[in-house]
Amino acid sequence: MTGGELLAVRNLGTGYGDLRVVWDVSFTVTPGRVTTLLGRNGAGKTTTLRALAGLNRVSAGSVHYRSADITRLPAHRRVRQGIAFVQEGKRIFHRRTVEENLLIGGYSVGIGRRRLPVELSRVYELFPALASRGRTVAGTLSGGQQQMVAIGQALMARPALLLLDEPSAGLAPSIVAEVMAAVSALKATGLGIVLVEQAVEAAIAVADDVVVLDVGRVVLHRAASEVDDLDLLREAYFGRPPKAKPHTP
Repeated sequence: MTGGELLAVRNLGTGYGDLRVVWDVSFTVTPGRVTTLLGRNGAGKTTTLRALAGLNRVSAGSVHYRSADITRLPAHRRVRQGIAFVQEGKRIFHRRTVEENLLIGGYSVGIGRRRLPVELSRVYELFPALASRGRTVAGTLSGGQQQMVAIGQALMARPALLLLDEPSAGLAPSIVAEVMAAVSALKATGLGIVLVEQAVEAAIAVADDVVVLDVGRVVLHRAASEVDDLDLLREAYFGRPPKAKPHTP
């Protein structure tokens, strides 16, 4: 692991109990960059994120975060070390207000009362659409705004690494653009981000590095600037994988 890497995933193998889903996945993440994981349903994208968050046991390979081996570290300790996971499905408290949802994110990692208003203000600056809706019941918001609440809740802990699973799932195309703009804004703050997405073009637009998985293995790993030909992605998804070449983050 080099000094500039925030996360290094090496030959990762993981799954659910005896069911192996991910066989050999490697990539790195650096601060202020987005690594996007793409692939067909069942390729192992979400399972990879769950392993990075500590929710799935790693059966092979290793995960290093800030140069420390966290392969066996429990999920709650990863959160306290600065790894936040936003799962698919806008998992918020729908009957609570926006502000209550955000505060819950702070309480979950033991943020003191004096710091909570500071973190609230920071989240509202990142997501101006939420700033005037602090007392609004979260379940009445639009899908895109609910996703912002879910991300904001994770950001209350001021993580260094953000794992985002399908943030655009179930959203209208115009709202997808809004959510991806938020991802770009987060990248600009210096966060390292691992993004799992099915909205391929939108995901590539905010990505710095693109990793395509198929049957739990990496079949394409390129800088996003090199993935401007959708035929290249179609080959990776459905045909022979493109010829591998050295990748420099």
